Amino acid sequence: MCGDWMAQNATIPRPTMTNRPRKHSLTLRGHRTSVSLEDEFWQAFREIAAEDNRAINDLAAEIDENRGVDCGLASAIRLHVLRRLRSR
Repeated sequence: MCGDWMAQNATIPRPTMTNRPRKHSLTLRGHRTSVSLEDEFWQAFREIAAEDNRAINDLAAEIDENRGVDCGLASAIRLHVLRRLRSR
């Protein structure tokens, strides 16, 4: 059964991860920090900030304030981007 599914879906293109995360500096409430994200996430994050007429540092600070202690800032930003794109 699994082999049949694999054979039928063998031609589905698989995304390639050729883009390593890149560090960018942010200032959150006067504190400098760096966050590593893939270029696609940076681009989407910038677009979301622009759509909301917000500076990227302000949006990042809000995400930082609302994230849980078990979630890093980069992961919280990725989740914010994902949720925003899914809500469209």
